[in-house]
Amino acid sequence: MERIVRGLVTIAGWAEETTRHLRSFAQRRTSLGVVGLIIISGIAPLAVAQVTTPRKPSTSPAAVPNEEHRVRNIVLVHGAWADGSGWKGVYDILVKNGYNVSIVQEPETSFEEDVAAMKRVLAQQDGPCILVAHSYGGAVITEAGTDPSVTGLVYVAAHMPDAGENEADNGKRFPSDLSRSTAIKKTADGFTYLDPAQFHEYFAADLPAEQAAFMARSQALNAAENFKAVITMPAWRSKPSWMLVATKDRTISPDLERWYATRANSRKAEVVGASHSVYVSRPKEVAAVIEEAASHAR
Repeated sequence: MERIVRGLVTIAGWAEETTRHLRSFAQRRTSLGVVGLIIISGIAPLAVAQVTTPRKPSTSPAAVPNEEHRVRNIVLVHGAWADGSGWKGVYDILVKNGYNVSIVQEPETSFEEDVAAMKRVLAQQDGPCILVAHSYGGAVITEAGTDPSVTGLVYVAAHMPDAGENEADNGKRFPSDLSRSTAIKKTADGFTYLDPAQFHEYFAADLPAEQAAFMARSQALNAAENFKAVITMPAWRSKPSWMLVATKDRTISPDLERWYATRANSRKAEVVGASHSVYVSRPKEVAAVIEEAASHAR
């Protein structure tokens, strides 16, 4: 009996020692940020460690995001039948996150004047910048984005023509619902606008009706010839680009947006369920793509 007792004491001591070793092992695993479950079968679960402590951040230059090297200047460009106020949600997010944001108000009276307006704002930047455009504005930044201060281009449900192309012809590759509708109207002096009664349906279906109605009544009329403006030297041929696809876009076909991105080898993000007014309805997603561009463009 005495021998049995001594044996049990020995086993108990061994178990206690093993538990200490296992706990020590678990602590070492914790410092590596590993999640583990340790069970000794056949005796009992002497030690169970579920490690959820996050990995300590590395201080090596390769591992730490180089915040001081991200591009700080962002220039936002609106498209046809809109103005710069639609960028308010995106603007607020970017400014809160430390960016210097400028918004171009193109007159939309001619493509040349829109490019000139873009260049005037570029001249005010104090360093490298990211150009961001919606819709027709994509053609504007494609032409104006060759400026040396531009380090990256972000296309938000936008056109992205190549040299010798115009967006009107490119739109025929993948016709949009809008192009097959009666919503596009034209004034006697050659300016286009969207029928306010159909604006919500084709331009801003994911926005409240009241907001879409205001946008329809405040839309900037766009010279019809702007859609036929031919690109001379596309900036995306020499600079990194990003394309945000609005999957429920009825103004520009999402398939055309995807085609543009593939051709330009752009980084692509898709916002499921978003209308052509994705820059208004989904500012967080749009701002995230812009911030990615600002962090990676050099």
